[in-house]
Amino acid sequence: MREENTAAALEIMSRFAVDPRWLVYLPPTMAPPATSNLDGYLEHPAQALAEFASDGVTELVCEEKHMGSRAIAVLARDAATAAKRIGVTDGSSGIVYTRTGRPFFDDAATMSELVDRLRAACGPLMDHLESSWLVLDCELLPWSAKAGELIRSQYASVGAAAGAALPEAIAALERAAARGLDVGELLARTRTRAVNADRFRKAYARYCWPVTGLDGVRLAPFQILACEGRAPAVTEPHSWHLAKLAMLDDPLVTATRHVFVDLTSDASRDAATAWWSRLTDAGGEGMVVKPVGQAPAELAHRRIQPGIKVRGQEYLRIIYGPDYTDNLDVLRDRSLGRKRSMALREQALGLEALTRLAEGDPLWRVHEPVFAVLALESEPVDPRL
Repeated sequence: MREENTAAALEIMSRFAVDPRWLVYLPPTMAPPATSNLDGYLEHPAQALAEFASDGVTELVCEEKHMGSRAIAVLARDAATAAKRIGVTDGSSGIVYTRTGRPFFDDAATMSELVDRLRAACGPLMDHLESSWLVLDCELLPWSAKAGELIRSQYASVGAAAGAALPEAIAALERAAARGLDVGELLARTRTRAVNADRFRKAYARYCWPVTGLDGVRLAPFQILACEGRAPAVTEPHSWHLAKLAMLDDPLVTATRHVFVDLTSDASRDAATAWWSRLTDAGGEGMVVKPVGQAPAELAHRRIQPGIKVRGQEYLRIIYGPDYTDNLDVLRDRSLGRKRSMALREQALGLEALTRLAEGDPLWRVHEPVFAVLALESEPVDPRL
C-alpha cells in the first residue's frame, strides 16, 4: 500500500468521518463478472455462475442489487449501551454512515430520527440474537437521497443537453435530406443517439424520487455484520442473514428479493438468469451473486470473490454513457484484474475488523483494517467497474 494512499485515508478520517468510535467497519468494493460476448451484453449472469462453478462452489444466492447508496448502520439498544460497548458518551445510540465513513445525513435531526426508527425496527432482531447492539450492511434508497448533486451535474445535465440538441439536429438533417443531400447515414445515426439518450434519461430517473426528511426513504439491510460476541458476516452464510433479516417488519425497511441457485442443475441456472432478466427488464439495476454453502471466512481464505455484481443493459447505460451499446467491442477490453484484487483484499480486511470488534479488541485494533480499506480505495481503479 502506497504512503500517499495512507495519508489520504487519514485525512478523510480526520476531517470528514463520523465519530471514530462508531467507525467499526467499511465495506469492500465489488467486482463485475468477466465480460460477456453475447450480442448486446457487457455483463450477463452466465459468466458469474461459471466463475463460481469453476471455483468449486455449488450453491449460490442471487440477491436484488438495490440502486441506492451503501450505508453501514451501527445501532445500540440505548445510550447506556452505546457508552458501554461502543464508547460513545454523547447520549447518542447509533449512526448511519457511508461506505467512506462519512455521516449519511448532515442534518442531525434527520440522522437522529433515522437511528431511532431503525433501533425500534431492529428491537426484535436484537432480542433474537441476544444482543444489545448491531452492525448492519445496508443500501439506503433512493439513490437521489445521497447522490442528488451527482445526478444533477453528471447525468441530468447530459440528458438535458441531448434532449435539447438532438431533436434540432434530426430536424435539420431531415430538411437536408428533403433537399436531396446525402445525409441518410448521419440522420440514422442521430436518430439512434436520440433513442439512446431517451433510454439514458429513463434509466437514471427510475432511481430518483422526492424525499423530505425521511419521507420516501427506505433502507434495505442485507447482512448482519456483528452483534454481541459474534461476527455473523465472518461465520454465517448469506442464507442465514436473509432469514434473520426477514424478521424486520417496518415501513422504513425494504426486503431484498433473492433466489437460490444449484449450480449442478442447468434448470436452476436458467431460472436464475430468467429472474435477472425480469428484474432488469422491469428497471432494476441487476443482482449480486454470492456463495451460500460456506462461511465468508472460508471463502476469503480460498480467495473466492465474496460477491459478483451483474448489472442490466439499461443500468449500464448510466455508467458507460447513452451510446455505450454501439461501442461494446471497445468496452469488452476493460481490465478487471485490479478491481477483483481490491475486492478480495478489502473483504479480508473487513472480516478482520469485525472479528476484532466482536472479540472486544481495543478501538485502535479495529481501526487498523478499517483504515486500510479506505487507503485501498484511494488506488486508481476505473470507477465504472
